Amino acid sequence: MKLPGKLYALAPGVVLAVVGAIAALVNTTPDDFLQPGTQPGTLNVPILAVNNCSFCHGMYDPNQEPFSRWQHSMMAQAARDPVFWACLTIANQDAANSGELCLRCHTPGGWLDGRSTPTDGSALTGSDFEGVSCNFCHRLVDPVYDPNHNPVEDQAILSLSVVNQNPHSGQYVVDPNDRRRGPFDLGPSFFYHEWRQSPFHQESLLCGNCHDVSNPAYTRDPNTGIYVLNDLNQPHPTHNKYDEFPLERTYSEWSMSSFAQGPVEMGGRFGGNKTAVSSCQDCHMPDTTGTACVPELGGAVRNDLPLHNFNGSNSWVLRAVNDLFPTEAGLRADFIENAIDRNIEMLQNASDMELNQAWADIDVRIINQCGHKLPTGYPEGRRMWLNLRFYDDTNNLVREYGAYDPNTAVLTQDTKIYQAVLGIDSTIAAATGLPVGESFHFVLNNVVLLDNRIPPRGFTNANFAAVQSAPVAYLYADGQHWDDTTITIPVGATRVEARLFHQTTSKEYIEFLRDTNMTDTRGTTAYNQWETHGKSAPVEMDMMSLDLDNPGDLDGDGHVTLSDLAGLLANFGGGPGGDVNGDGFTDLSDLALLLAWFGT
Repeated sequence: MKLPGKLYALAPGVVLAVVGAIAALVNTTPDDFLQPGTQPGTLNVPILAVNNCSFCHGMYDPNQEPFSRWQHSMMAQAARDPVFWACLTIANQDAANSGELCLRCHTPGGWLDGRSTPTDGSALTGSDFEGVSCNFCHRLVDPVYDPNHNPVEDQAILSLSVVNQNPHSGQYVVDPNDRRRGPFDLGPSFFYHEWRQSPFHQESLLCGNCHDVSNPAYTRDPNTGIYVLNDLNQPHPTHNKYDEFPLERTYSEWSMSSFAQGPVEMGGRFGGNKTAVSSCQDCHMPDTTGTACVPELGGAVRNDLPLHNFNGSNSWVLRAVNDLFPTEAGLRADFIENAIDRNIEMLQNASDMELNQAWADIDVRIINQCGHKLPTGYPEGRRMWLNLRFYDDTNNLVREYGAYDPNTAVLTQDTKIYQAVLGIDSTIAAATGLPVGESFHFVLNNVVLLDNRIPPRGFTNANFAAVQSAPVAYLYADGQHWDDTTITIPVGATRVEARLFHQTTSKEYIEFLRDTNMTDTRGTTAYNQWETHGKSAPVEMDMMSLDLDNPGDLDGDGHVTLSDLAGLLANFGGGPGGDVNGDGFTDLSDLALLLAWFGT
């Protein structure tokens, strides 16, 4: 099975002919994206299709079985995601062969079998589209060998490859044989398949294989901190993620949080049988009580059975995958909605809001309750923002900040938007003909222009700078895992509603994928699905409402009248008696505010 026409929209041979006719902006080669770890063509047994697992690990109880929840996650559908395919085309247009960097994480089975060449994915077939599959994850080897805990075979496996002990960007090590690993002892009588007990499968480092992503075409100049394009047609000199340009740093963010130092009591916020959580798995694969295989086959009932939810923040792409692959993906509409609901629940658990009035202002605090930045991950198109709606005493809208139009998907820019903004500097602009500044060309980007995403518990500026995840054009104090926003109350407002929204795919990004594509119709396919499925409708994470005191009402009678003006003038130039704005003095700014509210 080749990549279906709904993504390619042209026969594979036609698309390849078009690709060949377009010169990439940077003439990179596969060697520029060469990474350590297990290499293509070195497995004795290829990554097996998921139907080898589903018969025993699925179709008996979706509340506990691994298979159906994995199948309805973005892990399973990583190689069918239309936004990924649209982004892949742009990457190859921008830097030749850069798709190699993307395919190794989105279709590890296909990559390990050598079908990432050509790097547009046109050689992929069959089970390659099963994404980050069961057999792949359960054959991963800990890159840091510990003879007291790791399977004895791992030492020899690690000697077969160049291994990065702090892996990223798909630098995984895979058992060349089909010896399936997991955290539990299955006992001496287990005979269904070869198995090895592996504590690695409960460690966040396993997730770090793909949830830290760097661009190896760039190296950071240690003197200037500038990311410079390497000499072409050769691998990165160190393969150290912190020498390369950071695209995603979710694992590193976690590694510098309080959660990495040991369990943090969260009162069961992220579900499951654990109330205190530490690892990625604790939150994204919460423990339940159940059995990992068909009970009739003798699966043990456990209280620490990891649910294979892989909950994240994506609120619409599963529906698109089902449209594009109604047979191949094997999805059920009700299971899709359950998975999206779990993602929404995780988003809502990821933050808390506090809302207070301070004289003539509203203070909104957003508290990050998760183990990495909020939001985190692939930055392009993902954002959170504050929406504030002020109403008068007849419930008419007086003023709105952060208004979002669901019909046009346009967000007004008059509010706090939490995001990372990447771009290109003058050197890359000169080499590519693209303008300096903000850019969605992720494989060309070499500067971070803004990063105001909220850090997790345990944040320090020094530690986050060390993992290339420091705030940019924004300030957070050491220990701060919240952010405050102050908005002046508009005249006449008697009530405020505050909301925090998250959006998976912004209008600006999906239009970029559509309009920049000069190779195929993947961008149009992604855009059409985005439009069909609600334009990535924002998810409400938090909401609070507050009745407001009139800031000009100094005498407390509920209105701003001459008596309030008299009180202000009596204290003018002095202390707080006429202080409307809360700065501790009575001066012209207070008089201006009171007059603005006069008569209300």
